[in-house]
Parts: sequence; structure tokens; C-alpha cells
Amino acid sequence: MPDVKRPQVTIKGSAVLDTVRAFRKRSGDDGYDRILGTLDEATQAVFRGAILPTTWYPLDAFVRLLEADLRETAGGDEFELVARSEWLVEKQLRGVYRLFVKLGSPEFVLKRISIVHMTYYNGVQLETTSLTRGRAVLRYTGFQASHRLIGNAIIGFYRKALALSGAKDVEAWFATPIGDARGYAELVVTWS
Repeated sequence: MPDVKRPQVTIKGSAVLDTVRAFRKRSGDDGYDRILGTLDEATQAVFRGAILPTTWYPLDAFVRLLEADLRETAGGDEFELVARSEWLVEKQLRGVYRLFVKLGSPEFVLKRISIVHMTYYNGVQLETTSLTRGRAVLRYTGFQASHRLIGNAIIGFYRKALALSGAKDVEAWFATPIGDARGYAELVVTWS
């Protein structure tokens, strides 16, 4: 069977830029440079230059940056990325996008978030396979097993956005994780 090459998944520069700003705020310029110094030269080159909000960056390189940050600042605790994503999303949704989460029910907000969320990734598709009052199942296709860490960022994104919209008891988890390499990942989100 011939080896099928998958298209490269990319992430929007605005998401990368917000993340790098958060790194610099938390660790300072020296801390950010220390994190970059742990990466291979090709990955360093991606993040040492100017990061433009409208440019697309390789998701593989971004995941390596996240892994390095967690190794250096969180003892390798990958679940820390959920809390850090929640902090970043709260900042975004209390700023320019604050009206976005106040426009309707959690179900309405979830639909809008899913649409906007997909503008962050090129090469990934998102389908809402089930949406009822208090529960949603979202199916991602296009992520590769090496992108598993992005799952924690996605969990934080949905948890915080729904909480800011007024939902209570928000929970999110991957019933089929990105790292399982099944060709898809399924996120379950519940709230009251």
C-alpha cells in the first residue's frame, strides 16, 4: 500500500501570537528565550522571527513549543494547558469578543464558538454530531496523533467560553482523544 502523505495542519498566527504573549507575560523575555533554546533549530526559526496574526504556522511546531513551555514552567504537567487556555480565552472573550458569549443560550454560543474556533486551524474539520440542551458532541478530523496536546487547549477553550456565557457546571473531555490516531477525535461538552 503506498504511503499517503497527509496535508500539513496549520494554526493561525493570531492564536500563536496570543500564546507567545502569554508565555512572555508569565516567564519574561529571558524565560521565553530559554524555552525556545530547548527546541530544534527549525522550530526555533519559526518562533524567533516576527509572528504575524494573518500568517499560518505549522501545528507540529506549535505543539513542540507548547511541550517545551510545559516542561520548563509546569514540570511537564500537560493538564496545566487546560488552565492556561482558560486564562487566555477569558482574556480574549472579556476583550474584543466580549459580546460574542453574551448573545444567547449556551447551545447558541457553542455553535458560534465551533465556527470561530475552526478559523484557528487549517486542515482540520469540525462537525457537531450531537447538540441537545446541556450536552454536545463535537468531532474533529484532520489532527494527527502528534497533536494530542492541542486537545487540552481545546478543552480549556470550550470550558471557559461556555462558563462566560452563563453555563454552569461545565465539563469537557475527549471521549476519543486526538492521540488515539483513529482519524477523528470526539469532544464531549456538558453543562447545566
